[in-house]
Amino acid sequence: MIERVRVAPPWVRGDAKHGSPRDRGSADRYYGRRYNPHYWRVNEDKTMARVSQDKMTEQQVAEYRHGFDTEQDRDEGVL
Repeated sequence: MIERVRVAPPWVRGDAKHGSPRDRGSADRYYGRRYNPHYWRVNEDKTMARVSQDKMTEQQVAEYRHGFDTEQDRDEGVL
């Protein structure tokens, strides 16, 4: 019997922390979204806040760009 296993998207498997600029760039490219630097910050109370490009450092924007530019896979709409 063959067992089907669902593989996590590349940004989950890679070395980018979930919600990081690199993770978000990779996810945006994977899902066919436009280039839009941002990331998610986890607050002390465990809530999350979206950080937009105007609040990001140059390094964070570069990390987003790297994730966006190097993502090779694309979502094909298969669940």
